[in-house]
Amino acid sequence: MNSTLCYHTIRKMADKKQIELKSEKRNVLGRKVKQLRSKGVVPANVFGKKIKSLSIQLNSKDLKTVFQQAGETKVIELTVKGETKKRPVLISNLQTHPLNGDFLHVDFHQVDLKEKVTATVPVELIGESPAVKEKAGILIHLINEVEVEALPTDLPEKLTLDIGGLKTVGDQLAVGDIKVSGEINLLAEKEEIIAKIEAPKEEEPVEAEVEAAEEGGAAETESPSDEKASAEGEAKPASGQEENKDKPQE
Repeated sequence: MNSTLCYHTIRKMADKKQIELKSEKRNVLGRKVKQLRSKGVVPANVFGKKIKSLSIQLNSKDLKTVFQQAGETKVIELTVKGETKKRPVLISNLQTHPLNGDFLHVDFHQVDLKEKVTATVPVELIGESPAVKEKAGILIHLINEVEVEALPTDLPEKLTLDIGGLKTVGDQLAVGDIKVSGEINLLAEKEEIIAKIEAPKEEEPVEAEVEAAEEGGAAETESPSDEKASAEGEAKPASGQEENKDKPQE
């Protein structure tokens, strides 16, 4: 075998190393699953085409380790205690606690390795935009995920887009600019914009605003005192005239 071909074959096999996860059937249902979570156990379900939905439970630490390796795009070999055959599954829906991030529930999609499936794959922007580097514009990342179709073992971990070609305001990258292998089909519209360069927002001069505010404040402060002083100045002679009027002339 050609050495180069051999290298790529071995590398491909290494990249598709099996990720295994152990579980067991679950009898605790409904609100009682809180008891499981308090013991470090995560309730889960397995669903899929031509199979009956199954309630299972698994160790929270094991799930965390596997999720870091597989995400939602790598096939997991799920073992259910009491079953002799492993189930090929994808993590379909992972619910976490909004405050502490603990796993609350997870759905596993059991797949047929010979049938294509759809999955949502993250889009990562790589490189550096000349427009951003030269401060001529700002980068707007509009779409973070794209739905794809492929065989379960061909699903990519992520999709990448090089933003090195975004040089001026108005430059953009669309779904059609994503490069994928022939085994992967992008389901989003090719014209859908993923990232673009917009003009920087102009900041209003702060000094002018401060000066205007100070002038306005000074005018408001001086105005009442001036009126008061004026009123008092007009009232004093009148008071003096009354006193002189009532006082007998000597």
